Amino acid sequence: MLKGSLPALVTPFKDGQLDLDTLKKLVEWHIDQGSHGLVPVGTTGESPTLTHEEHDLVVETVVQAAAGRVPVVAGAGSNNTAETVRLVKAAKAAGADAALVVTPYYNKPTQRGLIAHFTAAADCGLPIIIYNIPGRSVVDMTPETMGELAKHDMIIGVKDATGDLARVPNQRLTCGPDFVQLSGEDPTAIGFNAQGGVGCISVTANVAPALCAQMQEATAAGDYDTALTLNDRLMPLHKAIFTEPGLVGAKYGMSLLGMCADEVRSPLTGLEDATKAKMRDAMVYAGLIN
Repeated sequence: MLKGSLPALVTPFKDGQLDLDTLKKLVEWHIDQGSHGLVPVGTTGESPTLTHEEHDLVVETVVQAAAGRVPVVAGAGSNNTAETVRLVKAAKAAGADAALVVTPYYNKPTQRGLIAHFTAAADCGLPIIIYNIPGRSVVDMTPETMGELAKHDMIIGVKDATGDLARVPNQRLTCGPDFVQLSGEDPTAIGFNAQGGVGCISVTANVAPALCAQMQEATAAGDYDTALTLNDRLMPLHKAIFTEPGLVGAKYGMSLLGMCADEVRSPLTGLEDATKAKMRDAMVYAGLIN
């Protein structure tokens, strides 16, 4: 079962091109730091600005580098059902363990449309994690709709970025207690697990993989005192990373650790100086840099 801390991997660039050597290094680092899985080419992986060929290559590279040591959940989302199916099939061919499929953004399907979209993705034969993020997609999958989709053998869980902690017990009612519920929001990850969640697909874990993994392990053991102590260290970093788009903050933080460049693709831009200072202060506070 997918559980624990699963970094939503950044995609490193060098002079505008994929930096696959650094990507492989990041996979090794995350495994060494205790991450419990890897999620390439989600929004944090800059999927909106990757070509189809680049998208597939990143998934293949991460799967090969991970070599079965941790599960790989490949981003495979689009607001085009045919494109989603193509991405899921490519992830399956690459050897990914599951696909992360976002609720279709911009075209605002009905709940009936969501069922059709996710059923088509699941019929490809690769386990599907639903990514419900109304703030970006402007459509919200209800717990009842999720319950209908959970009847499909290949739809195994959700990355929930609604920020509504009541969704977890409501989705336990409609989807069952074995449905894998992963948080998509770092600041509320402890509360999410206390309600029945089993992990977090995390942006902060790009910068602080060991602390995020330890916090998840503490909640799984029922040791919420330790989890809270760790989250106290992480909370300024959660906030700093999302001062501007989260992946930009994550890449800058990783650049301070010497893990990758802070290069991003347009329309995103590098951090403002004030945000860089906030990131540095938060990383010092967390004990990640001096």
